[in-house]
Amino acid sequence: METTFVHHQSAHCENGVASNLLKHHGINISEPMVFGIGSGLFFFYLPLLKVNHAPAISYRPMPGFIFNKAAKRLGIKVKRVKFSNPQSAQKALEDNLNNNIPSGLQVGVYNLTYFPDEYRFHFNAHNLVVYGKNNDTFLISDPVMETVTTLTEKELEKVRFAKGALAPKGQMYYPVEIPTEIDWESAIKKGIKNTCTDMLAPVPIVGVAAMRFLAKSIRKWPAKKGVKVANHYLAQMVRMQEEIGTGGGGFRFIYAAFLQEASVILKNEKLAALSQEMTAIGDLWRDFAVNAARIYKNRSNQNDVYNSLADELLKLADLEEAFFKKLKKAI
Repeated sequence: METTFVHHQSAHCENGVASNLLKHHGINISEPMVFGIGSGLFFFYLPLLKVNHAPAISYRPMPGFIFNKAAKRLGIKVKRVKFSNPQSAQKALEDNLNNNIPSGLQVGVYNLTYFPDEYRFHFNAHNLVVYGKNNDTFLISDPVMETVTTLTEKELEKVRFAKGALAPKGQMYYPVEIPTEIDWESAIKKGIKNTCTDMLAPVPIVGVAAMRFLAKSIRKWPAKKGVKVANHYLAQMVRMQEEIGTGGGGFRFIYAAFLQEASVILKNEKLAALSQEMTAIGDLWRDFAVNAARIYKNRSNQNDVYNSLADELLKLADLEEAFFKKLKKAI
């Protein structure tokens, strides 16, 4: 069994799955447009919560939020279902494939056999599409891969029912209702307003305030935790920024592309100018990641490296606060 599905590579898994599924249903929407309408740009820092023995840092909202918000704002109904056992999960998936319904799945990364070893770690919020099955092999469209791939029944079961934080529990999702007309202007404006609200939130663990909170923590880590632990924290920060999804710089580049598209649809030249500004901010996020990596790999030749890194992050926070205030006014 095989659905009539076309694979398109993307930068981030959830955006790519959403874009590919919607294209399959006749809605020509790009990855940046999904990301922007779904308010995918985010920042979160909660030091009391530990992920891989390091403070929780996230550059994106919870898994599923981007697609759910984008779908709601576009007037699309998406069905999501979790399963108590692998047998019912597989049956539901095969029923969809028999009905020509490609299905998005949330899976764990660690046991994805087609991933290079260096990218296989315990992270349970990856997304892919199953679009067919030949004998005991499922046909996989993973949007971060250049071409389609496959997983056996046992391999797919293992990643669908991975254990640990954000356990997917066999989660499957797919569009079930598509409107005849879409109000793109309204959806774009709602997405932008939501992102501005999140990034300018007056709480210390979200948005630019969280960046400043993290900068303050970076200054304290070496003395409070020791250099070895401080460097582990930095390594996890960079992993969340550059390896799990596309994080800091990558997300800014995707958002810049969204603003470029939005400027045409809304006929708003201010958004085009802000798109260029966000690209420049993305470049600085990439520099920040490189400098952090140099520290934890003991390759930095700067003095007082942790304070220098914290200063970089404070600069980014200032730039993003000014940016999102201008973006809020622009619409």
